[in-house]
Amino acid sequence: MNLTWHFKNFDELSTKELYEILQLRAEVFVVEQDCPYNDVDGKDEKCGHLWAVLDGKVIACTRIVPAGISYDESSIGRVATHKDYRHLKLGHQLMRHSLEIIENAYNSNSVRISAQSYLKNFYEKCGFKQVSNEYLEDDIPHIEMLRN
Repeated sequence: MNLTWHFKNFDELSTKELYEILQLRAEVFVVEQDCPYNDVDGKDEKCGHLWAVLDGKVIACTRIVPAGISYDESSIGRVATHKDYRHLKLGHQLMRHSLEIIENAYNSNSVRISAQSYLKNFYEKCGFKQVSNEYLEDDIPHIEMLRN
C-alpha cells in the first residue's frame, strides 16, 4: 500500500489538489450523508488542508482552521474518508496528523471541533471532551468538543 500524506495551505494547493479535496468532501457530506449544505463557505482560503493519497486518489482529508476563524481555538473540520477506504481505519491517523500540524505549525494545543454526535466516542479516543449540549447543524446532530 503506497499511502502518502500531504499538507498545504490554501494558496499552495494546485487546482487539481483542491478539486480532488472538494470532490471527496462533496461525495461524503452532500451525497452520502444526503445533506445539501454550502461546503464552500469562505473559510478554505484561510486554512491548511491535510489529505491522504492512495494509488493517485484522494481518500481522506481534513481542513485545519487557525484560531480566530471558527472558534477562539484552532479547529479541525471537514474530516472525511472515502467510503471505499474506511476499512483502512485512517481516521485516527488523520486526526493525529491534524493535531501534530496544529501543535507544530500553529503553535497551539487547544482545539475545538463541531463533531457529529455519533462520532463522540471516536473523538474522545483522540483526546476531545464534549463541552456543549447536542445541537443541529445542517439537520445533523452535533456536539462541540474541546481538546487541551
